[in-house]
Amino acid sequence: MTKPADLVVRGDVVLTMSGDPTPGDRHTDGDDHDDHLVDGAVVIDGDRIVAVTTAADAAHRFSPRSELGGPGSVILPGFVNAHQHLTGDRLIRSTIPDDLGLDLALERWALPAHEAHTGDMDELSATLALVEAVTHGITFTVEAGTVAHPERVLAAFDAVGTGGTLGSWGWDVDGGVHAGTVDEVIERQRASIELAAGHPRVDGWVTLVGHDLMSDELVERASDLARSVGTGLTFHMSPSSADARAYRRRTGTRPLVHLASLGALGDHVLVAHAVHIDDSEVDAILDHDVAVASCPWAYLRLGQGVTGSFHHPRLLRHGGRVALGCDSENAGDAVDILLTARLFAGLAKDTLGDPAAFSARRALRLATIDGARALGVDDEIGSLEVGKRADVVVVDTTGPVWTPHAADPTIAMVWASDGRAVRDVVANGRIVVQAGVCTTVDQRSLATEAHQMHRALVSKCGAHPRDQ
Repeated sequence: MTKPADLVVRGDVVLTMSGDPTPGDRHTDGDDHDDHLVDGAVVIDGDRIVAVTTAADAAHRFSPRSELGGPGSVILPGFVNAHQHLTGDRLIRSTIPDDLGLDLALERWALPAHEAHTGDMDELSATLALVEAVTHGITFTVEAGTVAHPERVLAAFDAVGTGGTLGSWGWDVDGGVHAGTVDEVIERQRASIELAAGHPRVDGWVTLVGHDLMSDELVERASDLARSVGTGLTFHMSPSSADARAYRRRTGTRPLVHLASLGALGDHVLVAHAVHIDDSEVDAILDHDVAVASCPWAYLRLGQGVTGSFHHPRLLRHGGRVALGCDSENAGDAVDILLTARLFAGLAKDTLGDPAAFSARRALRLATIDGARALGVDDEIGSLEVGKRADVVVVDTTGPVWTPHAADPTIAMVWASDGRAVRDVVANGRIVVQAGVCTTVDQRSLATEAHQMHRALVSKCGAHPRDQ
């Protein structure tokens, strides 16, 4: 007798992304493909995976209410985006001139856009970003901490149906948009954590802006708050060399070395970027088991010198925790973790000067299970295993990019394909993308509203592409 189930997702290959590679081993990418299940199926009941097996076995044991996938499909776990600005830049996407320096781009565009954001704009912006993310297979997003109205961003998560982390603005140096006293910033973080308390898919995190815009007292108290409630702390640091210069002037030492001396670092910390770091900071990251969100498209688009200072593959070689991020729309532009995985893999091979040092499989793991491990959520997401949250991606392999079918679909996934090949997505057991279209949000109405808000926001910013 068959058991009832809500959904069966079938594919020519199921990439479970399970298993735990040995840190530091140059061959941890593996050649045995023990996470490839040919002619496989993922069985879902409620919000959980109840079986990962062959399609024949699933047909024999389960009677599903609905099905996805089938021939011409590769099945994977939902992708993890470890650093994404859900508000601000989204509504002026691809509007900031790409030949402006970072300081001018912030001064003329990004900060005025954030300052002008209403609650309606925050929710619309976050909804747009999460719809793009989920249609590209991303089911978990770490918000980067520049949110003025966290309750509206949580509403966007609920509308789209995906998971992630929630925070709000946190900085206390130099004034400006949404800055505050230490007490005000900490209370703001506590409120965001309480807002997400008990949510089935979204966790409240302490999310400081970072750089040299956080006093020692703020980062110490923020770290203590995250530890006390058992959540994460994330902040920006050293995408360029500016942070190192600022910290040397103020403290006499490098940023991450200074933060380590304060006791602020630990396995609860996710540092966004950490590009321009030195050996002492690499040691601080590894010694304190700090995770790093790598956003390589942002560094290239902003000309931040990543090709001359890319330590993230080195962190991985020494057992460090690294995840991939897409950053803001006027830095990374595309909310597509497969494109990010491809770039990371290419930079890693080139930086290490060794084509055998990094593989497509390792890049895909950064987008799934290793990314989830970096964020401390691998017990729930990142791989297709019984008992885990039912976040499942169906990739269409019937197009010319996938013809003829690759012997190793991970190579095609990373080097030839991108998020546009995603056909269906299940998040928390619910079908949220079908045939490439988000089923939970009216994308046409969303686009109409976005165009209107875009014009209003550009007008409020008072900046135009010709003002360069």
